[in-house]
Amino acid sequence: MANQNLTKAKRAKKDEFYTRWEEIEKEVNAYIEYNKDVFRNKTILLPADDPFESNFFKYFAVHFNDYGLKKLIATSYDSSPVVNQQLSLFGDEEEEKKTGKAYKIELTHVEDFDHDGVFNIKDVENFLLSEKMKLNSSVGSNVLSYLHGDDKYVPGDFRSKEVTSLRDESDIIITNPPFSLFREFIKWVNPKEKELLVIGSFNAVTYKEIFPLLQENIMWLGVPFQSGNAYFYLPKEADTSRFAKGVYDPENNTVKFRNVCWFTNLDHGRRHAPLSLMSFADNIKFSKHKQIKGHEYLKYDNYDAIEVPFTDAIPTDYDGIMGVPISFLDKYNPDQFVIEGLAAGNSRKTGLYGDVKYTPNKLDRGGCGVVQGERKYARILIKKKE
Repeated sequence: MANQNLTKAKRAKKDEFYTRWEEIEKEVNAYIEYNKDVFRNKTILLPADDPFESNFFKYFAVHFNDYGLKKLIATSYDSSPVVNQQLSLFGDEEEEKKTGKAYKIELTHVEDFDHDGVFNIKDVENFLLSEKMKLNSSVGSNVLSYLHGDDKYVPGDFRSKEVTSLRDESDIIITNPPFSLFREFIKWVNPKEKELLVIGSFNAVTYKEIFPLLQENIMWLGVPFQSGNAYFYLPKEADTSRFAKGVYDPENNTVKFRNVCWFTNLDHGRRHAPLSLMSFADNIKFSKHKQIKGHEYLKYDNYDAIEVPFTDAIPTDYDGIMGVPISFLDKYNPDQFVIEGLAAGNSRKTGLYGDVKYTPNKLDRGGCGVVQGERKYARILIKKKE
C-alpha cells in the first residue's frame, strides 16, 4: 500500500516530504566511517531545503566543524508550503507570509552562539533567528538573503539561474528532491561532474535517464533505510487522506514509504562487501526458497540468460548472464559483478538491454524477461566479474 501511495503522490505532484534527522545521520555516518575526510574542504549545496525547517541544513550546520566543511549553502523554495508556515516561528510577519519568500543562506563558519561552551542545534536555531531579524532590518545579514527567481522559474526552483549558479560553485549536492522531478533533478546535478546524496523512488533505477548511470558506476545506491522503511515528515497542512492506514502516523505527522532509497556517488563500505553465495548445486540442495530448492534454474524465452528470482540465490559457479531482481542493487558490489543491462518494459526501445542476446517475444512488452511463457518483473542483467 505504501508503494501505491508513493505512485499517487508522484502523479499528483503532492510530494512534499521532509527528511528526519535520524535518517540523515545514519546515512551520512556510513560515508564518514568509510572516509573521514569525505566532506573536508567541500562546499555542500542543499537545494530546496529551507534553513529554518530543513534537517539537512541543521544537521550539516551542527557538524560544520566536525566534517571540516568549506561552505554550506541552503536554498528554500517560494512555493513550498513549509516556507509560508514556518515564518510565524520567527516573529509576526503577516505581509511576508502572504507574498511568500525564498531564502539563501551561505555559511563559511559556525560558532558557539550562546557561549555556553557547546555548539549544538540550539546555537544553529538562535543564529538563524538573529540573521532573520537582521535581514528585515537596516542592518542586513551577511549570510541570509532572499532569492528572486527569473523569468522562467520561481525563487528557489533548482532550475533557476540563481540556484544553478550555486550548484556550479558547489562540490556536493544533498537533498530530498521532489519525486515528480527526480529525472530532471539528476540531470541538473550531473553526477559525472558533481558528487551527490539524494533520496528517490527505488523504481527510478529502471528509468532510461538513471539506469545507465548505475550501470557505468557513475552513481549507485546508498545505505538502505532501516528495515526498508523510510519515514518522512509532512507539512502541517498536507492532505493526509490519500494515505492508507498504517502509512500515515498522525501522532508524529510522518508518512512511511518502503519504495525509496538513497542515490549517491560517494563511496561507502557496504558497496564493497562481497555477497556470500552458494554454488549451483548447493542452491538447489540447500536454498531457503522453494522456487530454487530441488529445481533447476530456468532460462529466459527471450534472453540468453538464466532467471535468478532472489539475490541470495545467485550461483557462484555460473559464468553466463543472469537476470536478478532490481533489489540486487542494494547489495551490488562492482568488484564482484558487472551490470550488463536491464530487462524491463521498453528497455529494448530505450537501449538499456546492453549486448545481451535477445529474441523478440510478444509477451515481453519490449524487454521484460519471459520464462516459460510468464512475463517477469524488471530484472537487472548481470555477469560475474572476471
